[in-house]
Amino acid sequence: MRKFIFLLFALLASTHTMKAQEVALKTNLVYDALLTVNLGAEVQLAPRWSLDLSGNLNAWTLDQGKKWKHWMVQPEVRYWFCEALGGHFVAAHALGGQYNVGNVDLDFKLLGTNFGAVRDHRYQGWYAGLGVAYGYSWLVSRHFNIEAELGVGWIHTGYDRYNCASCGRRLGKGHHNYFGPTKAAINLVYVF
Repeated sequence: MRKFIFLLFALLASTHTMKAQEVALKTNLVYDALLTVNLGAEVQLAPRWSLDLSGNLNAWTLDQGKKWKHWMVQPEVRYWFCEALGGHFVAAHALGGQYNVGNVDLDFKLLGTNFGAVRDHRYQGWYAGLGVAYGYSWLVSRHFNIEAELGVGWIHTGYDRYNCASCGRRLGKGHHNYFGPTKAAINLVYVF
């Protein structure tokens, strides 16, 4: 988390000579609804290009020993069809982080990944991946935008598997490749 805060501060500090409407701060309302603390910053690089850096953290232990802890950093390069920070855009992103998930009833499968496995075991590990996305940013006022974005891609993860959400005995380790959604955002954006 400290690295994310440092990177975000460095990104914002490097923009001190930029004109208005070239820097934005944002929060993803989807993550907010899932009680995941998140913050993003976007900087216009050229008339139709921008760099977005977002991060999130969920450090809570839920009721009945359920774990859904994770952190993630997601840098993204965006190409805007009209001008940066407004209208349609396409993007390429990377993502990475760590997780500790267990005793959560997610009884579904998606494109070869069995999310139901976290019901009976705890998984702790890391992940990294790449993806592409499409989005749109509605200009609500001079300083506020609402932005929607969906992304798909690939994630590789390495993990240790444990018997239950609070047990310390490792049962094994492994890795997995995931193909599917890598980003879902409805962002509330403040544009400077």
